[in-house]
Amino acid sequence: MGACGAALLALLLAAMAAPPAEAAVGVNWGTLSSHRVPPPVVVDLLRANRIGKVKLFDADPAVLRALAGSGLQVMVGVTNAELAAVAGSPAAADAWVAQNVSRYVGRGGVDIRYIAVGNEPFLTSYQGQFQSYVIPAMTNIQQSLVKANLASYVKLVVPCNADAYQSASLPSQGVFRTELTQIMTQLAAFLSSSGAPFVVNIYPFLSLYQSSDFPQDYAFFEGSTHPVVDGPNTYYNAFDGNFDTLVAALGKIGYGQLPIAIGEVGWPTEGAPSANLTAARAFNQGLMNRVMNNKGTPLRPGVPPADVYLFSLFDEEQKSILPGNFERHWGIFSFDGQAKYPLNLGLGNPVLKNAKEVPYLPSRWCIANPAQNLDNVANHLKLACSMADCTTLDYGGSCYGIGEKANVSYAFNSYYQQQKQDAKSCDFDGNGMITYLDPSMGECRFLVGIDDSKSSAVSSCGCGCGVCCGVWVLFFWVFMYLRMMGSV
Repeated sequence: MGACGAALLALLLAAMAAPPAEAAVGVNWGTLSSHRVPPPVVVDLLRANRIGKVKLFDADPAVLRALAGSGLQVMVGVTNAELAAVAGSPAAADAWVAQNVSRYVGRGGVDIRYIAVGNEPFLTSYQGQFQSYVIPAMTNIQQSLVKANLASYVKLVVPCNADAYQSASLPSQGVFRTELTQIMTQLAAFLSSSGAPFVVNIYPFLSLYQSSDFPQDYAFFEGSTHPVVDGPNTYYNAFDGNFDTLVAALGKIGYGQLPIAIGEVGWPTEGAPSANLTAARAFNQGLMNRVMNNKGTPLRPGVPPADVYLFSLFDEEQKSILPGNFERHWGIFSFDGQAKYPLNLGLGNPVLKNAKEVPYLPSRWCIANPAQNLDNVANHLKLACSMADCTTLDYGGSCYGIGEKANVSYAFNSYYQQQKQDAKSCDFDGNGMITYLDPSMGECRFLVGIDDSKSSAVSSCGCGCGVCCGVWVLFFWVFMYLRMMGSV
């Protein structure tokens, strides 16, 4: 097996001897961007930062291929658009599992632990569109996993938005929405029987953003001058209050001890008055400190969430900004894998490490032509910003207030980079020009895009593929067998 194989065998023996972890930190890896870092580079970034869990929103083949042999624990997702088909046909569920789970577990050693059945399918704004599909879809997929001999290893979950439950004023009064009580009881029973957690997305930022009366210090973890007193319990932060509202709601349907995992939680760095680097760092570091301390909440003291998945790994400039410009700026890393601020995830590195070997396009930018009168660029500006991301130019953005001509240059360059530096995309009827001098100013960064054509040139197997990747596959199967036998 060689040195690499011996090292992996040592890891296996350590895993067998180690006590189960009380809490684990992962990240959400979204891909709604025209500047996607090659998946192998992303996997190397995750491993460099010792992040052991990753949550996906679909089952992207390129992403799953890159995760093969990485040792990362993976959650793949059935999208909301796929729910109806999977719910209505056992054959469709069989095909989904075969296409998105079995082929990767069997061939490439992807450590798929969870399948997310939908993403926030009970969201109020969906008006019940996906509600009736969830339990039938879970039932069919579970049977498909049984047929594939994976049911004891791969668990089904349903990431829920926190609007699935509510309280008049206190966490102990938490209940599920009336129209969801029956389906939540079915869901909790399913999760309890399979040993899977209830997955919820909690966003104190949104509470602060949506209400001018919300106490700002209550959104963070440093204590609040506006604590919530609930009988014998006192809440000093919104996260604990929200979490225990769910605990109370689960208790009222008979599942008060069901494990809870946090599917999404985070803080954006721009796009709103309360979204900035300082606030994002304060929130995420405060959250990580609580996870590391295993403090729990008043209703579950000393019992932290089963898993915590930070939202998000990267900024995604193609996300909808209907909720607000901040939607494109949740990343702890910028689009190209560069850390935005120091953050200790409690995984061994005191700060985040940046991505390496990112295949950037050449160092050139598109700016407003200084020789041209820019009085008639409104339509060009509208086109550029309808296709590319210009949210950083708005109030609360890192490029807000840079000046009219610089605004035009930023918009032109965003479009130019999105078009992979096609020279024609910098014309704008003669109002644009290509420059080799970086026009960035202060905190306003004029980006250089990523060369997608080089995505396949980078390997993600840290010890050299071939023998080592093969050993990782062997390690995976031995580990899975021991886990099913109860040894790990």
